[in-house]
Amino acid sequence: MFKPLIAATLSAAIAAGAAHAADSKPAGKMAMEKCYGVAKAGQNDCAAGPGTSCAGTAAKDYQGNAWKLVKAGTCTKIKTPKGFGSLSPAQG
Repeated sequence: MFKPLIAATLSAAIAAGAAHAADSKPAGKMAMEKCYGVAKAGQNDCAAGPGTSCAGTAAKDYQGNAWKLVKAGTCTKIKTPKGFGSLSPAQG
């Protein structure tokens, strides 16, 4: 007696959820950019330049050739004790 009612209710709920999922658009990926000179030692993203091989290999804080991915448009606004972030690598 209750099984058909439960099955019908469950089917309606699944259909409503699927319709809602089809209407919603997945969130797009946020645009990112490489930002040099903002990574702390050992916290850079991959391939920081001479003396580093990949992620986590920056030897010192705010190393000019070490980069992190940051939200596009924010890099040059990031202030560190050595100055602002840069879109291109620098010495040091």
